[in-house]
Amino acid sequence: MRKISNDALVSVLRRALQVTDEPRVVLSGNHAVPWPALALVDTAFERYRLHCLNAPKGIPDREGVVYESAFVGGGMRRHPRLLYFPARLSQVPVLLGRHIPADVVVAHTSTPVDGKVSLGCEVNVMPAAIEACKARGGIVVAQMNTKMPYTYGDGEYDLDVFDAVIEVDEPIAHTGAQAQIDGARAESAATIGRLVANRIENGATLQLGIGEIPDATLRELLDKRDLGIWSEMISDGVLSLTEAGALDRDRLLTCSFMFGRPELFEWAHLNPQLRVLRTETVNSVANISRNPGMTSINTALQVDLFDQANASRINARIHSGFGGQTDFTVGAIHAPGGQAIMALRSWHPKADVSTIVPLLDEPVTSFQHSCVVTENGIAELIGHDDDSQARNLIEQAAHPSVREELWEEAHHLGLA
Repeated sequence: MRKISNDALVSVLRRALQVTDEPRVVLSGNHAVPWPALALVDTAFERYRLHCLNAPKGIPDREGVVYESAFVGGGMRRHPRLLYFPARLSQVPVLLGRHIPADVVVAHTSTPVDGKVSLGCEVNVMPAAIEACKARGGIVVAQMNTKMPYTYGDGEYDLDVFDAVIEVDEPIAHTGAQAQIDGARAESAATIGRLVANRIENGATLQLGIGEIPDATLRELLDKRDLGIWSEMISDGVLSLTEAGALDRDRLLTCSFMFGRPELFEWAHLNPQLRVLRTETVNSVANISRNPGMTSINTALQVDLFDQANASRINARIHSGFGGQTDFTVGAIHAPGGQAIMALRSWHPKADVSTIVPLLDEPVTSFQHSCVVTENGIAELIGHDDDSQARNLIEQAAHPSVREELWEEAHHLGLA
């Protein structure tokens, strides 16, 4: 490994053209896109495949750049050159290892601590990408950033792993100030958060996403005690739980990537209670199911009367992807005292339609949840026959204005 200039890095990257005229480049995604290094990648190659999970807006968009992803972010969504790979998050390392290995990997790392660097806030699928790339003689590059936290876990690497390193001093992308939501939306989120939190016992283990409903749920958990975290993603809510004394100090907090404000990254830096592990470990159904009281809290665009959820597509076009929803839904329901909660508003505020529908006309993201929670109540599902599940969804979760229609459709479907 050697620290090199930008021009020298372009020369290193172009070695990939000796193997293929359209190299596959895998890079850190989410909030950890290595922007300066990505600009050099775009200079080095006239044509290349850019593989990135949840790519934000701002990535190179020109002829010659083909987008690839198993979870589509705002930078690739609805793009004509997007190639979407349907896969649960736990499967993505298999894709990168066996089927679509990288010719180039660009990792966003911390500066060295005791001779090693860390992938910091974005471990995720990057270890699998690095290993597959190294195995086929590809090029692995690090963008070493003074602002990237050093986190313990599977993202720690000796410097000699990398063929080249460039140094930057760039802020890590963060969520910024939370946008204000209108009173009705805030009230419905608070109601859902309270209903979800009431189901969570002291000592439970949590998987939470990001957004209004997870945030509202976290605010209702501050009085709980001995909670654990086993989640593909953590965000600022972990700081609130820590400050409130709600977390079990004897358990490590486990995740594979982070979204949040700079304060979250400062908290994560050299934090001995935090482990940021590879996706194969965090999203393993077997590992998830070993956590006591494992509670997965996810959301969807629609849920139908057969308890099938669509969280991925709109009008048959990919909007995001499976992510880890399926992994955690299955893992949670197999955990001792576990539950898989689907939490969403009963009425979609933007589309102005019911989120509880008779039968999905989109591909299914997950199914067989413990319950569905909306601002109207809790539809208990697990342990109920299909007629009872449909009845509970209509009477307890659906918006009152569509219940009569849902009853009619349920009868046509042979339910209830």
